[in-house]
Amino acid sequence: MNGRFPIALHIMTLLCKEDRLLPSDYIAGSINVNPVLIRKELSNLIKHQLVTSQEGKNGGYKLNQPPKKITLAAIYEAVRPETILGVAKNQPNPACPIGKQINQHLNELYQEIDHSVMQKLDKTNLLEFCDKFN
Repeated sequence: MNGRFPIALHIMTLLCKEDRLLPSDYIAGSINVNPVLIRKELSNLIKHQLVTSQEGKNGGYKLNQPPKKITLAAIYEAVRPETILGVAKNQPNPACPIGKQINQHLNELYQEIDHSVMQKLDKTNLLEFCDKFN
């Protein structure tokens, strides 16, 4: 597990609620992390066409499309880890009846979990999530 989804969703929620160009320093202050980390994540969100930027003195970041058209699944997809539950770093013993099959069964389990997560996140758009905040 990693912390990229909560950070990305925080960024997207700020951009949704503020509805104006926001500088990375402002976003970093809200999340209480280093602006470098925010700029890295913003770059990734731009790459996935969720966010756009404007350079210059009055520049900043904003949503690339209306929040009603952005699902939480799209945000998750932009920052998705390889697997939700992690990956073993060792190679199991192929002579063991469990070891020779464990990775296949884990991969099937991970695919089922990932599918369930994506289905749930696809049911909520960014606007619906933003409406939870005062």
